Amino acid sequence: MAKHFWQDIPKGMKLYYVLLAGWLVTTAMHIPDGYLSPVTCAVMLALVLPFWVRGVMKLRQKLNAKTAPLVALLAAFSFVLMMFNVPIPGGTTAHAVGGALIAIILGPDIACIAISIALLIQALFFGDGGILSFSANSFNMAVVLPYVSYAIYHAITKNSALTSKRRLWAGGLGAWAGLTTASFFAAVEFGIQPALFHTANGTPLYAPYPLSVSIPAMVIPHALIASVVEALVTAAVVAYLQRANLPALQLSQTEQAPAEVGGLARLRPLWIILIVLIVLSPIGLLAPGTAWGEWGTEQFVGLGMKFIPTGLAKLSDLWSAPLPGYDLPQSGNANLGYILSAAVGIVVIAIVVWLFSLLVTTGKKLPDKVVIQQEK
Repeated sequence: MAKHFWQDIPKGMKLYYVLLAGWLVTTAMHIPDGYLSPVTCAVMLALVLPFWVRGVMKLRQKLNAKTAPLVALLAAFSFVLMMFNVPIPGGTTAHAVGGALIAIILGPDIACIAISIALLIQALFFGDGGILSFSANSFNMAVVLPYVSYAIYHAITKNSALTSKRRLWAGGLGAWAGLTTASFFAAVEFGIQPALFHTANGTPLYAPYPLSVSIPAMVIPHALIASVVEALVTAAVVAYLQRANLPALQLSQTEQAPAEVGGLARLRPLWIILIVLIVLSPIGLLAPGTAWGEWGTEQFVGLGMKFIPTGLAKLSDLWSAPLPGYDLPQSGNANLGYILSAAVGIVVIAIVVWLFSLLVTTGKKLPDKVVIQQEK
């Protein structure tokens, strides 16, 4: 069966396939269509659905029209952060997600909604992540990442002042652990495919790499590089909020968010930073390697794979995104196309999240002030 299929591969070729898996699988954590079976995607949908329901309930409870812009800003921040690829060993790339930061500010429940919307826009408009595998990507990056990150952050900072330095390293540690754990879950989802879904002779139908390959290929590069970036970004923004918007750091612990948290005056610097990130987004093109959005059946052949999993070949073209790979050929310039794609994505995400938040929180009135927690 699938185990025998792997055992029959010569040792030298096993090493090659391990390196190949590291090159393909760790480009990011956005799983494309075809790498997971429809059954796996259905199971992941069943797992993530309760978190979406709880997230909408928390969004309704905590926020209102005046605080909705904060959710839109953080979702847009997550989107553009995922465009900044960093090189990892093996000639490929990875990226941070920003999920830990959103969880620290909004709480993991609302973070789940914000990140899921960002992932959906990425899949629909840019082909970054599959449509069928959207549930798996949401579970990994919108559930595992924010919930693990927040649990660690909250455990370390419980009863500490909002200005405590403990919040910086707690946020960083939580972010590192959250993204690393999310990469492990993604690796497991990849790795169980050849064992569960294969032909009669053991040939994999979807992702061909077993757990012995997918786990080290996913977890090690994220733990050493991408998760470190996630930690640094999280700690840096927490430090900024300690100086400029303390109520935002207490938002996750309040029953209802004060209107001042989403005020334009407090959020203006962050919107400016977001615009700067859009302009700088072509830096993500400098990292060597091929992002998952360029994966295709022809790439397997070009890299020496002797077969193309039939399920993968069938589902890989399930959806044709209008701007695949964040590219706009009409611009005539890759950097300009990347910037325009970032701008389009941020505008769409901000509008969708804002309108969704307004729809969910229609008619609510929340307090205008929040009592800042004092140091103990």
